[in-house]
Amino acid sequence: MTSKNFPTFVKGEVVKGFGRGSKQLGIPTANFSVEVVNSLADDLPTGVYYGFAKVESDEVQKMVMSIGWNPFFKNNQKSMETHIIHNYDDDFYGKQLSVVILGYLRPERDFGSLDELIKAIQNDITDAESKLEEPNNKQFLTHAFFNN
Repeated sequence: MTSKNFPTFVKGEVVKGFGRGSKQLGIPTANFSVEVVNSLADDLPTGVYYGFAKVESDEVQKMVMSIGWNPFFKNNQKSMETHIIHNYDDDFYGKQLSVVILGYLRPERDFGSLDELIKAIQNDITDAESKLEEPNNKQFLTHAFFNN
């Protein structure tokens, strides 16, 4: 993964996803529309990414994001699912989500069980939190992109 892909800035309205994040995985996600997913650079490979996210006027938070087909669930439509590493009381469908993608964690892959998938996501969250503490990443917490 080359650094020419980063940072990648994305904004869009949160739409209803597949309904699996909170219900099946216990890891809620905010989903972008198909139009936003299709607007990503063609050379941005599928997989798991990390960066920062902001819901409307809330504070900027760490995030981990899956971009791809989610092989475990055998999606037939590419998705972009953002897990914001923060506890929210309510969902935020219809609100503006701004994300800056700063790095690539791993390619997407299939898993033998739901428990294996959950464990991998938890590891992704831990890895993202660590990488986002690095000064070259932390500087994006206050990036002008989040103030527009």
